Amino acid sequence: MKQDVRKDVTARLKRISGQVSGIQRMVDEDRYCVDVLLQVAAAEAALDRVGHLLLGSHIETCVTSALESGRPAERKKKLDELLEVFSKFGRVRP
Repeated sequence: MKQDVRKDVTARLKRISGQVSGIQRMVDEDRYCVDVLLQVAAAEAALDRVGHLLLGSHIETCVTSALESGRPAERKKKLDELLEVFSKFGRVRP
């Protein structure tokens, strides 16, 4: 993973951790359900963005390297892996 992407992802995950802690406090304080749900949606959106950044980085580095390697087995392995990721995390949006 590129260093700038790693730094961005790390910062985002720390913010998300804070969001999740805040949601937990809201539940503990028996806050209004809709307010909690809106914070859950915000945390999900933030995680989706992290997923998008990680997927983009993976394609730019690992997948590109495999495709350019000239080794058919490595290319097939990375493409199969990428299809598996898309099937599990297909809802990740830009």
